[in-house]
Amino acid sequence: MMNKSEYYSENRKPKRTAFQFVILLGIVSLLADMTYEGARSITGPYLALLGASGTVVGIVAGLGELIGYSLRLLSGYAADRTGRYWTITILGYFVNLIAVPFLALAGRWEIAAALMITERIGKAIRTPARDAMLSHATKQIGQGWGFGLHEAMDQIGATLGPLIVAAIFWLKGGYKSGFAILAVPAILALSVLLFARTRYPRPRDMKPITPSMEARGLPKAFWLYLAGVVLIAAGYVDFPLIAYHIKKSAVTSDNWIPVLYALAMVIDACAALFFGRLFDRWGLNVLIAVSLISSAFAPLVFLGGIKSALAGMALWGMGMGAQESIMRAAIAKMVSSVRRGTANGIFNTGYGLFWFIGSAFMGMLYDISLGWLVCFSVVVQLASVPLLALVSRRIYSSA
Repeated sequence: MMNKSEYYSENRKPKRTAFQFVILLGIVSLLADMTYEGARSITGPYLALLGASGTVVGIVAGLGELIGYSLRLLSGYAADRTGRYWTITILGYFVNLIAVPFLALAGRWEIAAALMITERIGKAIRTPARDAMLSHATKQIGQGWGFGLHEAMDQIGATLGPLIVAAIFWLKGGYKSGFAILAVPAILALSVLLFARTRYPRPRDMKPITPSMEARGLPKAFWLYLAGVVLIAAGYVDFPLIAYHIKKSAVTSDNWIPVLYALAMVIDACAALFFGRLFDRWGLNVLIAVSLISSAFAPLVFLGGIKSALAGMALWGMGMGAQESIMRAAIAKMVSSVRRGTANGIFNTGYGLFWFIGSAFMGMLYDISLGWLVCFSVVVQLASVPLLALVSRRIYSSA
């Protein structure tokens, strides 16, 4: 085990070291996303095949996010309290990934739902600790760019996973074969993660601690920012409900559902890089602009045919890419390094709570009226804009 001076001696170029660390964790995320996003691309229709209703799909998707995001409050606090960022990250990835192949064995929608929620729990355990480690590296190379790069690699995996599942479908393999094949990237992801742990045992050493910054708690801007972001979460339809609608409405065949998801993930990856770079220059104004544009995805997805659904999924992917890169980068700018695990936990708990409320409510609205579902989605997302604008004026403009 290296001491701190040896660590710096071996890594004489901090930016290069930080970049390499981001890339390595990006590879882990790429493989992990191949696994669970490949599964998520078909869990909606899979639940329908097992006899679940639209309300059930909406509640299961939302409940998984609620439990998963709520646990991030505890895992983030535990990471900051114990300093065991790697241990918590590795445990989370194991639970996150091991649940996916077992979906192939589910014979009832209740079992499949439990495994879907277990997968979300694993993601909850590892995300705050991993993002806290990433924040030290992104400080060296630009937080928007660093998180955007990580998100882009993440979404490359999220594109490949659904395409693998789609290929299994084209080869007449079915849902069970699709889930089973995803064990391969899961094992690879865990292997690369263990290598990263050996190669970079103390990511915090990549950026020397600034004492004046460490004394700060969670600023008021963080809470105002959280209030704006949870509105976006409440109005953002989860893909399982979108896939459920496409299947039920016969917009296209089952074979093309994971392809639509893959298209959204490609756009997600590109958007993360592009908007992450813009964030380093223009701050939260970038998220405001994206929120205004991407809020139009709901009417396109739910009220039109295949061409409209394609356009809607493109906007959905763009919004997701901006959220995954900018939202995390903004926290790194607002909060001192020793509180980022806690801040990420609180942030994700609020985000997940409102994601669950919105998903469950939109699932019920789906069984009542598509028009009301679309109206709710658009209005709630747009309600976030004034709050984000206030944060941007008070914090980033005065910086």
